[in-house]
Amino acid sequence: MELPKFLLGDNTDYPSAIFIVHTDFPRFVINLENDEVEWLEEFSKEDEKELETEAEGLIEAATAFYDREVSRYED
Repeated sequence: MELPKFLLGDNTDYPSAIFIVHTDFPRFVINLENDEVEWLEEFSKEDEKELETEAEGLIEAATAFYDREVSRYED
């Protein structure tokens, strides 16, 4: 099965949270309510340095995905 790069999720236990799941490497879940990120990968110290650089762009892409999805429902 081919998964989309981003998935939008919610959970009734967290009614104000907006979760975006990034399914490509590095996999993560971000809660747009508070920008908390949970990485679903293990990283070496060397990888962590590269991840810091890449993370900002990935989080911006996740936010853009959410904005795009919401705008489709508003039309």
